[in-house]
Amino acid sequence: MSAALALDPSPAPGLDTMSRRHFAQIAAYIYEVSGIKMPETKKTMLEGRLRRRLRAVGIDTLDGYCDFLFTGDHLAAEGLHLINAVTTNKTDFFREPAHFDYLVAQALPALEARGVRSLRAWSAACSTGPEPYTMAMVLDDYAERMGGPEYGILATDLDTEVLAAARNGIYAAELVDPVPAALRRKYVMTSNDPRRREVRMVPRLRSAIGFGRLNLMDDRYPVGDAMHLIFCRNVLIYFDKPTQKKVVSQLYDCLAPGGYLFLGHSESITGLGLPLEQVANTVFRRGG
Repeated sequence: MSAALALDPSPAPGLDTMSRRHFAQIAAYIYEVSGIKMPETKKTMLEGRLRRRLRAVGIDTLDGYCDFLFTGDHLAAEGLHLINAVTTNKTDFFREPAHFDYLVAQALPALEARGVRSLRAWSAACSTGPEPYTMAMVLDDYAERMGGPEYGILATDLDTEVLAAARNGIYAAELVDPVPAALRRKYVMTSNDPRRREVRMVPRLRSAIGFGRLNLMDDRYPVGDAMHLIFCRNVLIYFDKPTQKKVVSQLYDCLAPGGYLFLGHSESITGLGLPLEQVANTVFRRGG
C-alpha cells in the first residue's frame, strides 16, 4: 500500500456528486480500515474514484452506491474494492537511491558483523513491486559479490490489485530506466518482440519475494520471525500522529536487534518516543 491520495480537480459541470452525509460516512470507513484521513478537500477526488465502482456494481448515482455499501452484507465484499479504488500507488525502481547506497555501504556489513547469515527483509507497502524488486537486486548482487548472506523478502500491501501486478513482475520498459545498467543486465529480461515495450524481472528475483496482503491498521503483523530490514516509505505521511505511532511501534516490534527501518524522505518519528536510533536520513536502527 503506498497510499498516495492526490487532490483531483473539481468535477465537471453536470457530474453526479455525493451528499456530505454520505461522504462523512465513507470517509470514516476509509479511516477505520486503512488509517488514511479523508478531509473535506478530498471529496471531489473520492467521487472521481468511486465512479469506477458505480459501473462495476451497476448503480447510477454516488449516493445510491453509498446506500448500497452500508446496507445488508454488501460491505464485506465491496469494501475491499472501495479501498483499492481510493489508494493510488506511486512507486519507482531505486526510489530514494541514498537508502540503497546506505544499505550496501553500512547496513549489510553491520548485519554481517553481527553474525546474520540468513537475512529477512520486508517491503511493508510494496505497491506494484518496484521497491521489493529493487531490494532483491541490491541484496542478490551484494550476496553474489560478498559470498552471502542468504536473503528472503516479504512484500505486502493493502491493495489486492497492485499485489497481483507485483507478483507478475512485468513493467513498461521505461520504468526500469533508474536501474543501474549492470543490474539491469543481470536482473531484467526484455521481450523478444520489439513491439512489446515490456520487461520482466528474472525468475531468481521473483522466487526470492513472497507477496501477501497486510493491513498496517491491524493489531499485529503476522510476518513470522524478526526482520533485519523493513522498508515502510511514503505511507506514514497519510496518517495522523496516533496512527503513525501505532504503526511504527508495531514495525519496531517486528525488527530484530540491530535491524534497520527505512522511512520516506519526508517522514519522521520525532515526538513518537520510540527507542530507535537515527543512523542516516530517514534510516533508523533498533538497539540491542
